[in-house]
Amino acid sequence: MNKTLKWMGLALTALLIFSALGWWWVGPKWRSLILDPPEALDVLFWSQSQRDAAFQVMDQFSLLVKSREMLPSSKVKELPIGEELILNEDIDGFFEEQRLAGGLILHKGKIRFEKYGLGHSADSRWTSFSMAKSFTSSLVGIALKEGHISSLNDNVSEYVTGLKDSVYDNVTIEQLLTMTSGVAWNEDYTDPNSDVAMFNNHKAEDGLPTIVSYMRGLSRAYPPGEKWQYSTGETNLIGILVERATGRNISEYLTEKIWQPFGMAQKATWILGSDGNEISGCCIQASLRDFARYGLFMLENGQIEGESVFPDDWVAKATIKQVDYGFPDRGYGYQWWTFNDGSYTARGIFGQTIFIDPNRNLVIAFNGNWPTASDADLNRKRFEFIDRIKVAIDLQANE
Repeated sequence: MNKTLKWMGLALTALLIFSALGWWWVGPKWRSLILDPPEALDVLFWSQSQRDAAFQVMDQFSLLVKSREMLPSSKVKELPIGEELILNEDIDGFFEEQRLAGGLILHKGKIRFEKYGLGHSADSRWTSFSMAKSFTSSLVGIALKEGHISSLNDNVSEYVTGLKDSVYDNVTIEQLLTMTSGVAWNEDYTDPNSDVAMFNNHKAEDGLPTIVSYMRGLSRAYPPGEKWQYSTGETNLIGILVERATGRNISEYLTEKIWQPFGMAQKATWILGSDGNEISGCCIQASLRDFARYGLFMLENGQIEGESVFPDDWVAKATIKQVDYGFPDRGYGYQWWTFNDGSYTARGIFGQTIFIDPNRNLVIAFNGNWPTASDADLNRKRFEFIDRIKVAIDLQANE
């Protein structure tokens, strides 16, 4: 009920704006949301048209959510336009089938393809969903190099003391990174009673971050390190761990260590949970070009002014199969989905993707809005399309 009242307040505010500035000024994204406002904050249960509009303005719902800004660099890393990549594909059909808001191909640091849809543009932001997990992983690597984290073999509860005397007492940082803690978790996006749907509405114990309070009450399903189990909750714990280790909130840490020094071009934001901490398993809002720049940052081994911000072996370990999750040609690293050919990807629900192929000096970024949060068929077709991009890169390189 309170969330519905907040939406009513948002609608009233919008009407006042309309009366002063005119309906035309607000723009189609906000018009569609005012005409068809979601009844709750949970994006998993919004309509497709609501998501089309909202994914571009998630951080502007100030009556519903808060976010922290990550300001752009004063020295932008330029992405020069390269020779257009010839793709013998029905690109418009692919965009329509995948419901893409944007697609960008960087080869050797140059833009060889860029296209937008769903009212999105190069100048606007789109939400990352779980691609944020890979950003959070990078912050662990930086904190490790800077000595804020002693070892990935340290127990999580040494840094997040609210987890002491819980099921996480014998879980290591590396097991969190590889999602092998063995702690029971339900990530079913269609179930309103799943852990992933419920954790942010949890009423925390006094003095504890919401996610810590929620996770310390979970039970064990497997011994630590034995089995991979996807858990957004555990990435959210990693964010708290980085904050406790560094003394910085993770938006500030990302801005200071990656966003500004590497040369991101536009302001980004990171949505906060109900307790004021970043939801570190989700919800960075950034431009497609800056998502692609992050892929380039990884491709360049985290190099800034000639020195990597990571330990020497971090990228190699983070982006190689650390655990098996049931497919012979792929695996899971440190919050990265990996392939046996050396490529790897950050992924988020509704079709968000950053694909990185070091062997081809290739980065591909997609934003979109699939009809459902996860779709095995659309995911398969997306990576088949990526495979055909790789073939096109190889053919044109040999011409």
